[in-house]
Amino acid sequence: MVAAALNRTQERKANTSNGGMMLLLSLVVLAVLVWLIVELIADENPANGIGTILLSVVFVLQLCGFYTLQPNEGAAITLFGNYKGTDRTPGLRWMLPWYTRKKISLRVRNVTGEKLKVNDKRGNPIEIAAVVVWRVTDTAQALFDVDSYQTFVDIQIETAVREIASHFAYDHAEEGEPTLRGDADQVSALLREKLQDRTSVAGVVVDETKLSHLAYAPEIAGAMLRRQQAEAVLSARRYIVQGAVEMVQHALEQLSERDIVKLDDERRATMVSNLLVVLCGDRDAQPVVNAGSLYQ
Repeated sequence: MVAAALNRTQERKANTSNGGMMLLLSLVVLAVLVWLIVELIADENPANGIGTILLSVVFVLQLCGFYTLQPNEGAAITLFGNYKGTDRTPGLRWMLPWYTRKKISLRVRNVTGEKLKVNDKRGNPIEIAAVVVWRVTDTAQALFDVDSYQTFVDIQIETAVREIASHFAYDHAEEGEPTLRGDADQVSALLREKLQDRTSVAGVVVDETKLSHLAYAPEIAGAMLRRQQAEAVLSARRYIVQGAVEMVQHALEQLSERDIVKLDDERRATMVSNLLVVLCGDRDAQPVVNAGSLYQ
């Protein structure tokens, strides 16, 4: 929506010159200028004076037209406010001095967002932060379509992180529903997609996004920790009971197959109860040996 509302500027190549060739030409002009100055001092010819002034102006204009570009750096060229193109060729470059040059870095940038306090899908307050890797691909859009592209990207990162956090629960969701803690890759992919949509107007490409911090807010962290501990205890108990039932079933089957002892339903129930108490108890069992008959 933001991109559609703007008359987007498209980057194009600028017509600039090789600085090395212009440097040689400047040296030639300098040599001629020195010769004219020497001749002017020697015979004080007015024509030499006019030539000296003209060549001095040309030499100064040549010097003002030089600029350098580092690798992964561009220079947007404008003439009286009109965009004329972008030069991306590294090294010594030259342009007519009345053209304005504004340099911009094309290198990959890494931004670690601040910790934001937001509400997840279930309304729980959480703390979340993200690391975003991005770079400028269209210098014209970055410089002329937004006021300050770096500030613009920082604000869009915060906005996208808040939006993504509201789409997922922290770690307790409905069956099959992704969560912030359990589906980090899916969350990061959606965050990158949302952020790319928001920053494309600035000529920016988002290469990677990752959640760097995820935790409950301090005011509910204690309660959530107790809930996680309770869930862990319940899960462990469920696993213990399942194992105990399998062990009791196996014991009864072995006793029956080997015809070691025959138990009626009441004694079988008693044996099952005793075995489950022993296997599921938190403390070591204290067995009582029955030296008499099993039915007394």
